Amino acid sequence: MIAVLVDVVTALALLAGVVTVLSARAARSAVRVLLDLLTAAGLLRLAGTPTWSGLAAAAAIIALRQLLAAAMSAAPSWSSRGSGPGSADDHHRPPAAAKQGTAGG
Repeated sequence: MIAVLVDVVTALALLAGVVTVLSARAARSAVRVLLDLLTAAGLLRLAGTPTWSGLAAAAAIIALRQLLAAAMSAAPSWSSRGSGPGSADDHHRPPAAAKQGTAGG
């Protein structure tokens, strides 16, 4: 009975992830929904007959969830340096006077 429930939750996790990507166009949200439901499936697996392989699978899913959540919440490397798109100290852009043209030349 528990095995069937785990399979159903896993299938629904995949479906919820796909629906989230298609409806919201938000890959981060889809990955979070998918990993949360896969964590639930792993914990349900442990509610049945606990085995070392079930415990290892649940631990791996939780570790992956934590790793991806940390990676997705971290700012991109270019934003911390201040040289990303639209920053004031971008030395690769021409000066403002060159864009507008010089007067009286």
